[in-house]
Amino acid sequence: MSGRCDQQRALTCTVKPALYLNMGERPCDAAQSGVCVVDVTLPFGKTADIEEITFQNDYTASVTVRLLRRRPGHEAPAQWCTALRDLSLMDNPHSEGGSQDYYSIHRSQMRAEPDDVASVRLILKQPSSAWLSFSLKNIEMFPHTEPHFLFVLQEPEKEVCDWLSDLTLDDHLTQPQDVPDPHTVSSSLQQMWALTEVMQSDQTTASVGRFDVDGCYDVDLISLT
Repeated sequence: MSGRCDQQRALTCTVKPALYLNMGERPCDAAQSGVCVVDVTLPFGKTADIEEITFQNDYTASVTVRLLRRRPGHEAPAQWCTALRDLSLMDNPHSEGGSQDYYSIHRSQMRAEPDDVASVRLILKQPSSAWLSFSLKNIEMFPHTEPHFLFVLQEPEKEVCDWLSDLTLDDHLTQPQDVPDPHTVSSSLQQMWALTEVMQSDQTTASVGRFDVDGCYDVDLISLT
């Protein structure tokens, strides 16, 4: 499945005719080897970073992808490297399955980065003699572009005090049943303090007998003690 954007334009390139490798020096003695080469070249002097290669199969059993890479700023000649080897396109070379399907080779499938590519060579294989010919159709290459990230500034995290200030008490919470009202307790303490002050100011220094009543002693009280 393709991972590219549908609006992305394919690279301008030239797909050369398929070249079948034969055994023998003369065509009349040649026997088809089951190997075909298709070269896809970019305009002269141009290179590209490839994101993916798409095509429609035409009875090809497997494909190998080789890249001609030319490093910018280097005087060394361009070099070939194998990016993908023997990718299966048909489950069984002798049956129709996958023979006309569409395929997409993404750069993530390649073991060599397809950057600064001047040409792509597709080596096609078909070991079965059941098909008169085999090739690939509608070959296209799409450029690799760096993803654009959208940076969103987020508000700094709130301080703990700000977070606590945002907390709201639940309206359904009720006061504890056995805790007295603090205003009532305070008022009672003030009254007790005032009463204590009055009693201390009115305290007499006269001694009071233990058993005297109106200046006399109660005989019954004395006898009981």
